[in-house]
Amino acid sequence: MNGLALTFHLAGINNQNFLMRDEETGSYWQQISGAAISGPLAGKTLKLIPSDELTFALWKKEQPGGTVLKDVAIYVPDYAPKDWDVKMKKARTVLSYAQPGLAPRDLMIGIHAFGAARAVPYEKALKEKLIADRVGGQPIILVVGPDGQSVRAFHASGDFYRLNEQGALMLDDSGNRWNFQGCALEGPSKGKCLERVEIVKDYWFDWRHYNPSTTVYGR
Repeated sequence: MNGLALTFHLAGINNQNFLMRDEETGSYWQQISGAAISGPLAGKTLKLIPSDELTFALWKKEQPGGTVLKDVAIYVPDYAPKDWDVKMKKARTVLSYAQPGLAPRDLMIGIHAFGAARAVPYEKALKEKLIADRVGGQPIILVVGPDGQSVRAFHASGDFYRLNEQGALMLDDSGNRWNFQGCALEGPSKGKCLERVEIVKDYWFDWRHYNPSTTVYGR
């Protein structure tokens, strides 16, 4: 940022969202937006590096040569337990935004694209397997991976249908068969890939607080 390589540390929690402070300028940065909210770099925003939240088995299948960050032995007792998410669902929140059918800690698939914010309840996405929707007037699809847990979104027009075939997860109205990477395995578009739309899995209260104009799928 501004020619500086910044070194970040946990500085605290702001509205139950991670807050970072860089050593070089003393600026404070918000986790969810990557924006500096105070200090010499206030108003600057870090560049988002796209990421996936996948089950290990699916990630390993897609990236057989991938490496995994090793536990640091002396810090293992401080790592969150495997049922951390179960316990957190019951934890109180300092913020709450009333929405019929949504609890503050309901998990959402948040999308900020095409000048708009949209949220899809995670459990609804898992149940429907494939969701065709619009964000900022643009057509998108959300599809659940073959592991039944991982979710990706793509910028895609036309009608898509869920498949349960080996390798192919989607069929479109042109006869193309698409995999979870958004690439056509068969059909007129074979070899082409859909444009990814970045998503973030977040609690409803947190997503709503930092995206006040968000709309919600199915509501």
